[in-house]
Amino acid sequence: MRVRSIGLGLVAWLIASLPAGAPLRAHAGEAAQKPPATTTTPSLDQLMNMKYAGIGAKDTVTLVDGRYESTPAGRSVTLARGFRITGDLDGDGRDEAVVLLAESRGGSGTFNYLAIVSGKSGAATNVATTPLGDRVQVRAARIEARRLVLEVVRAGPQDAMCCPGELATVAWVLGDGRFQPVASGVKPGRLSLAAVAGAVWILRSWAWNEPVPEGIEITFEVSGDRVAGHAACNRYFATATAGEAPGDVILDAAGATKKACPEPQMAAESRFLARLAAARKYSFVAGQLALSWNEGNKTGTMLFERKARKP
Repeated sequence: MRVRSIGLGLVAWLIASLPAGAPLRAHAGEAAQKPPATTTTPSLDQLMNMKYAGIGAKDTVTLVDGRYESTPAGRSVTLARGFRITGDLDGDGRDEAVVLLAESRGGSGTFNYLAIVSGKSGAATNVATTPLGDRVQVRAARIEARRLVLEVVRAGPQDAMCCPGELATVAWVLGDGRFQPVASGVKPGRLSLAAVAGAVWILRSWAWNEPVPEGIEITFEVSGDRVAGHAACNRYFATATAGEAPGDVILDAAGATKKACPEPQMAAESRFLARLAAARKYSFVAGQLALSWNEGNKTGTMLFERKARKP
């Protein structure tokens, strides 16, 4: 059976609609000096409303509420609102912020960029920008020992641009006002469900602009070819089978325990289990797990936030 692959053409829209969560905190691993009172880490509001250079044709774009649009050219640049990493990259004891930007040029591609923003003298300034590439997915990101390290999914030598399948770890340092690539020491691998394993994923959005209400807890966990979790009321479990293209997956109908809960939880559980059975693709966007489903002529994507397992 050929699994229908759900494309990534809506990644820019997804990035623009991600909820503004708490910033990811990454320490440099070195003793930091106390920054002057006039220096603050750039806020989310500043990052959403400032100038960025080096996007596309190396021109400057100014975001307003996290978005820039050029008409009638059909070009847009959006900020991933749930992606903000802070840490000291230049060794001066002050934290910079790293953000993810997506550029759409009206076609199927989405060109992603990383930007470093400094908050010296209280003003947010874009000090460096570097391209990640077309349709590169960010699985995880951190700052350690003054290095910016990203785990990504990208197109390998044998992959079509529509269906990236190479797992890679890439790293940079900030030097002379620009990103300087450095070796990560991690060999590339291939995308599989193992890339999802090792964490509890919490459902945060039913769709691009539909957050899960408070009081509804739905989780997704992977171990080998088994998926399981909490479905708002009951525990569920299912078997996953890989499809033909990287990220393609088929999940059988989930089994579940039989506990009864109030209606909001039961309705959410029924909805989730139906979408889970129709899942056809998993990918990563700005550190979130995107599980896309296809049922008849209806499609959609559920978004999950990673929660580290307790020791």
